[in-house]
Parts: sequence; structure tokens; C-alpha cells
Amino acid sequence: MADCNHDCGSCSASCGERQDPASFKKPAHKESHIKKVIGVVSGKGGVGKSMVTSLLAMALRRAGKQVAILDADVTGPSIPKTFGLHGQALMTDRGVFPMETRMGIKVMSINLLLQNETDPVVWRGPIIAGAIQQFWTDVIYGDVDFLLVDMPPGTGDVPLTVFQTMPVDGIIVVASPQELVGMIVEKACNMAKMMDVPVLSIVENFSYFKCPDCGKEHPLFGKSRLAETAAAHGVVCQDKLPVDPLLAEAVDNGKLEEANVPALPQTIELLLKML
Repeated sequence: MADCNHDCGSCSASCGERQDPASFKKPAHKESHIKKVIGVVSGKGGVGKSMVTSLLAMALRRAGKQVAILDADVTGPSIPKTFGLHGQALMTDRGVFPMETRMGIKVMSINLLLQNETDPVVWRGPIIAGAIQQFWTDVIYGDVDFLLVDMPPGTGDVPLTVFQTMPVDGIIVVASPQELVGMIVEKACNMAKMMDVPVLSIVENFSYFKCPDCGKEHPLFGKSRLAETAAAHGVVCQDKLPVDPLLAEAVDNGKLEEANVPALPQTIELLLKML
């Protein structure tokens, strides 16, 4: 093509010069030994994707696994706040060292590199994508069973960068009950299919509210469509999370690891079987 810039990673055209997608894969830091890379995605923001990422990391850690989180939501990072992490990550000639939570979960986020954690990241897409790539190639995670990648919502530059540069073993889709009857979840699943990455599980967040007095579960956002949505995409594994004000308070205070958190039994069981 006459106007080709030879950057197949930013082009959807099919031509004779197009490279094999596998050629975009980048090696992790030489001191990182990562067994499984799992993406946590959503079709839109505000559905609790970072919460699900954090809950998965905690459950895997309690199962005795070595876990790291790569916070790929550069313009809206929330993982450090969830775990009460502040300050700057250590950078040396060897590379960048992630911070660790109380439980020993390793975390890498743009907020751990900024001079002030409230400084906005005003970058264009290619710069953000480059930063995510460096979170993979330049950060020393050490020996890790699971690297969970908390992606920004949608199907833009960052998810594409993650799928193309990292050996993603599967994704977990997070959605609210309303999304499960629309096209948003389908878009996320279709992108994974295009990139030849399996959808491991669908997590329905805000599925219900459990009354603290009588124990009855109330579907605040309508009847759950999780089972039929999962079946439509051939996903066997599925979990539900309730609306829980105490959980939200724990996140706001950076004390999620100290809270009584809900389980994601089917998803965790599937992940542990992957090792």
C-alpha cells in the first residue's frame, strides 16, 4: 500500500506486508518469570473491574500463589489506592521494582511513578500504549504465578497493546446486570476472539443487594442475565458480586486486604487449574 507506515500494530488492513501478530510479542524483563498473564476487561467504566482484579489477586495469594497486578488503566489508576500504596516505586539500572501490598501482592501502576499521585496523566494514546509496554518489559516482577492486567474499559489502544505485546492466557470480563443484556459485553468478547485469546470467565458485579437484617437478596438492577450471556459466548465459568457498601468503604480507605471480601469461587478454581 502506498500510504503504509509499516506499523502493522496500528493497522487493520490485510496486505502482503502484514506481519504475523506473534511478531509483536515482547519478552518480559529478564528477571521476571511469569507463568500466566490474565487480562481483566470491561466494555465500559464504572463496573468494578479494578475491584474484581483486586479480589482475584487476594484470593490467589491466599491460595499460596505469587501474584502481581499490572495496572494498565493509566489515566484512571485505582489499584494503589485500593491497597493503600503511596510513594514512588524503586527504579535502578536493573529496572523498576513494583511495590508490595501487606499480603505480598506486587503492584505496578503509573501512580507509583508520578511525583504527586494526584497529577493527571495527559498523554495521547500511543504514549500510553508505550508506557504499558514498558510496564511489561522494564518492571522486575520476579517469580510470579499470575500477572493480572487491570485494563481500561473499551477496546482501544491499551487493550490492543496488551493483547499484541504480552502472552495473554485469557481474559475475565466484568459487567453490570444492565450490560449483560446489551452489546457491550459482546464487543469485549469479540475483541478477545479477534486476538485469539479465550474468555475464561464473566463476573456480574452489582448483581444484588443482600439485606443485612433479613438476609434476602434484592436484584437492584433487574433480573440477572449472567447465565444466558455466558452461554451465548460459550463461557462456562461465571461469578456474581453483590452491592456492598462496606466493601466500597474498605477500598476508599485502602484497607481491602483487611475486609471481609466476597468470593469468586468458579473463577478462582479455573485459574488455579491453569497452573
